[in-house]
Amino acid sequence: MSVGTSSAPGAQDAGMPPAASRPPGDPAGLGIDPDQLPDGLVVADEQGRVICFNAAAERITAVRARDALGQRLEKALPLEDLEGRRWWQLTDPYGGLAIRVGQPERNLLLPGGREVLVSARYVRTRPTGPLRRLVVTLRDTEARRRTERSHAELIATVAHELRSPLTSVKGFTATLLAKWERFTDDQKRLMLETVDADADRVTRLIAELLDISRIDSGRLEVRRQPVDIGAAVGRHIQAYVAAGQPADRFLLRVQQPLPDLWADPDKIDQVLSNLLENAVRHGEGTVTIDVTATASPREDEDTGTSVTVSDEGPGIPEESMNRVFTRFWRGSKRGGTGLGLYIVKGIVEAHGGTITVGRAPGAGAEFRFTLPVSAPAYLA
Repeated sequence: MSVGTSSAPGAQDAGMPPAASRPPGDPAGLGIDPDQLPDGLVVADEQGRVICFNAAAERITAVRARDALGQRLEKALPLEDLEGRRWWQLTDPYGGLAIRVGQPERNLLLPGGREVLVSARYVRTRPTGPLRRLVVTLRDTEARRRTERSHAELIATVAHELRSPLTSVKGFTATLLAKWERFTDDQKRLMLETVDADADRVTRLIAELLDISRIDSGRLEVRRQPVDIGAAVGRHIQAYVAAGQPADRFLLRVQQPLPDLWADPDKIDQVLSNLLENAVRHGEGTVTIDVTATASPREDEDTGTSVTVSDEGPGIPEESMNRVFTRFWRGSKRGGTGLGLYIVKGIVEAHGGTITVGRAPGAGAEFRFTLPVSAPAYLA
């Protein structure tokens, strides 16, 4: 084991259970094996000597447990803040204010400049009493760095997508203002229609950004109303046909009877729009939409509603299926922000539903989402 043994200094302090009664590898009397903890754990006794140094602490600090056990904490774990000050001297847990209960998590530096997230808990026998234990947790900063990189990528992607329509809007409006009399009415109309379309694009991008923010923070609100899902799909198909798609490219099959569905109609429209757009743009052949009654994804409900959108195109490679609902996934064809399916998944899950991707019978892509009927409590 990489934790200390019961013979480590401080392991037999008063108030600790005898070594024979502790789990193997539990010199500090924690009731569990510290090596099983996902975060680094370092425990110092009332003298400031290390009595526990688990496997995660070894991995994060690159310090061997056998070298740390019995050492003074400031020697075994020599931390500095970002200004180069020695952390244990600065905070003085043993000689500082007796009313302190710990230190909040913060970035500190190990020897060599490696960053680590550190928090501490001061354990006292009584309020304002002497320190009995100093419990330190360590976490690698890689997870936080991944989150920061993801946020940076999101900002860069959205900024890039916003630049094109805003450049177009600025260019056309400046031209019209400077040379209004030189253009015919048809030319003016074409320019204004382009500005209008680009303004709509900017609005959609901002809406996507807001949706991402709400999904990530768990604040995506769902305003439930009765939804006729079959009619909603039909409206989207009619819009595509009006835009020039052949009517026979779409096949809508609605199983009857369907359970009454309570959902947010605007957000369900957003899900349907995204899935149908993917099928039309990236798929081939007939786009088939099946709306059926199915088992609810919730344990306390018997019935749900399922919508399956499939096409006859090349489909999604097997190795990419687990990344389809992640940010910035765009498949084989570039273009767009790559945020649509991430938002779709967030909306479906906010309704308590599930969404999956697979291969359609015609070898194309198949997206299937299932929603609970979710009748409001006053109708239950």
